Amino acid sequence: MKIWSVANQKGGVGKTTTAVSLAGLCVLHGAKVLLIDMDPHGSLTSYFGYDPESIQPSLYDIFQAEKMDRDFTRSLIRPTTLDNLKILPASTAIATLDKQLGAKSGMGLAIVNALQPVEDDYDHIFIDCPPMLGVLMVNALAACDHLVIPVQTEFLAMKGLDRMLNTLNMIERAKSIHINFTIVPTMFDKRTRASLESLQFMRENYSENLWSGVIPVDTRFRESSKEGKPISHYRVSTRGARAYSSLLDTLLQGKDINKQVVSL
Repeated sequence: MKIWSVANQKGGVGKTTTAVSLAGLCVLHGAKVLLIDMDPHGSLTSYFGYDPESIQPSLYDIFQAEKMDRDFTRSLIRPTTLDNLKILPASTAIATLDKQLGAKSGMGLAIVNALQPVEDDYDHIFIDCPPMLGVLMVNALAACDHLVIPVQTEFLAMKGLDRMLNTLNMIERAKSIHINFTIVPTMFDKRTRASLESLQFMRENYSENLWSGVIPVDTRFRESSKEGKPISHYRVSTRGARAYSSLLDTLLQGKDINKQVVSL
């Protein structure tokens, strides 16, 4: 089982689209996949028709549980429109966790502990992260084997990328761990100067961990979300789906990002 977290400390860069698209493609290839919504906004939860305002139980219960076993974790997981794709939904209550938990020990590994009993149930787990540092982000980074950082190809997004990389370095030092990561340029529009220049900036400054491809602007992403389906199960031939397929192939096969092998 591989656990991938999808994170950036800026909203609106394509985190949920990336998590759903990669998960859907894995399912298309015959894998069993779990999506985890760790964003208080609940975009991933809403994507599959659940209401983060009212859903119970949810991810929130993991941080309240005194004991976690297979039955407990399985009780939190919901079906989606695809047989081999499940979701552990978020409720908006997770926005209060940092205030509730304070300095309570052991909370940084709550997700790790919850997933261990079901590790044989899935081939891949994708975590959609919140856009801020806190107990949820710490849990997502502690749990993952590989971090995917979607970055919109516009200059304001560079600040979010810098914050994300600073957070990553801080957690690595604090936890004495190393987290492999891949930066993924998203919402690329070759017709605009902003996209072209920001992509060039990433290539000049982050080449070591930058995926060589781009995720283009594609209206089919919006249409597929309206249908509650990954783009791979809505219009697999679209340019957006093809781009994510190329990204997944790069990650799964351990191909070079930029003359360097990705370790998963």
